[in-house]
Amino acid sequence: MTDRIYIFDTTLRDAEQTPGCQLSSNEKVLVAEQLEMLGVDIIEAGFAISSPMDFNSIIEISKNVNKPIICSLARAVEKDILAAADSLKYAKRKRIHTGIGVSDMHIQNKLRTTRENIIDIAVKSVKLARNYVDDVQFYAEDSGRADLDFLASVCDAVIRAGATVINLPDTNGYATPEEYGNMIKFLINNVSNIDKVTLSAHSHNDLGLATANSYSAILNGARQVECTINGLGERAGNSALEEIVMLLKVRESNKYITKINTKKIFETSMLVSKLMKSPIQSNKAIVGRNAFAHSSGIHQDGIIKDRNNYEIIDPELVGAPLTSLILSARSGKAALNYKLEALGFSLSKEELALKYDSFLKIADNKSTVNENDLLKLMNNKHNVDSSIKIVSVNYSRDEKSDFCESTIVLQLFGKEESATAKGNGPVDASIQSINKILKKDILIEHFLIQGITNGASDTCLVSMTIKVNNGDSCLIYNGDSSSTDIVLASVNAYINALNKI
Repeated sequence: MTDRIYIFDTTLRDAEQTPGCQLSSNEKVLVAEQLEMLGVDIIEAGFAISSPMDFNSIIEISKNVNKPIICSLARAVEKDILAAADSLKYAKRKRIHTGIGVSDMHIQNKLRTTRENIIDIAVKSVKLARNYVDDVQFYAEDSGRADLDFLASVCDAVIRAGATVINLPDTNGYATPEEYGNMIKFLINNVSNIDKVTLSAHSHNDLGLATANSYSAILNGARQVECTINGLGERAGNSALEEIVMLLKVRESNKYITKINTKKIFETSMLVSKLMKSPIQSNKAIVGRNAFAHSSGIHQDGIIKDRNNYEIIDPELVGAPLTSLILSARSGKAALNYKLEALGFSLSKEELALKYDSFLKIADNKSTVNENDLLKLMNNKHNVDSSIKIVSVNYSRDEKSDFCESTIVLQLFGKEESATAKGNGPVDASIQSINKILKKDILIEHFLIQGITNGASDTCLVSMTIKVNNGDSCLIYNGDSSSTDIVLASVNAYINALNKI
């Protein structure tokens, strides 16, 4: 017998609290529609009282999304609950999510009240919310640090008041999986009417345990998990939806099921990353660029023989690009031969050994070796010293318009070439000039600027991801650079990425 696990997605509320990840109302609707296609059960659409835009976003999401429950957050305050109820007036299925802190830390140092008053406020807020919706979720903030007997008393009281779901947040990411699971188990064993509600896990990743804590909660009786796409959220983030869902699918498919269409995971991840302007770390589980990439020679040999040797998830199952063997200085002869055979070359052991020596010379000068490099290798035309070098960057702004003009001088194969182009700002103009010289069709996928020092001469770090057309497919490369000049840092990051092609 399998138990149904409900996926409560809070990307549009908790993840949007990530600095720099704010979305417009239209963007929120796009994400909500994608979450509906993904198959989430509940969408926490926002915090209605927090701003007019959040309020209006919840209304628009309610109008455009049909299947998931739409949830609106509210503190245990009358005006919050009324705003939440009003924001859900167009929702086909609606839930108000209200609550208050329950740890002594929050009660004494944040709310400056008593335990008795906390229970009174909690009960009144749930009863008020039940006047407007039949589905009320109560959050017991900072449950991870709460006294368990008091937490049980709060749960008992809000269930009697009409709560249908109880959210038990490890608000500060302090709990361990054993502690969090034991908390769930304690409540199930000590709250007499606990069977009338769904217990929900809400974990933060401050100690890197968010997914593990949510999993432990499920094993101990929680049947709803609150998570975000890509694990985005305040501070170190939340439980990642893709990790929780695939963990259950890979390890517990005969015990627990979700309604998530896993083949939509990768495209949902990419959409959220793009709209929230938050690049996904390359080694991010399930959706990272390297999640299904192999560069170690031993691993590549094992993958060629049987993918199950080093992969526990079929990339097609999450809609990700197929397994990638990354040729580098760590690759062995088996991987090189596999790639060459894919290009139509058949080599004897002796021929492969000779080509492998030449391959290593190329690989030592490049982070990755691509198909073009292999074709040049087979034709003995590869020039190891083929890197692009910047000679000069000069730009000026047209005072009569918003456009800038940039002249770039590059060194290619020991020869200097230059070009001038206009663009929307000096960075755009400089990149257009470089593309003019190289005659390449290149798309910038991600562009991130971060300040890394303080003071009069601040240094910025620019990270860039480029996409290069390669026949029927596209190749992705990353570059980064730092400088006190944003334009120079950006140009150097672009060149850094280009030199990996």
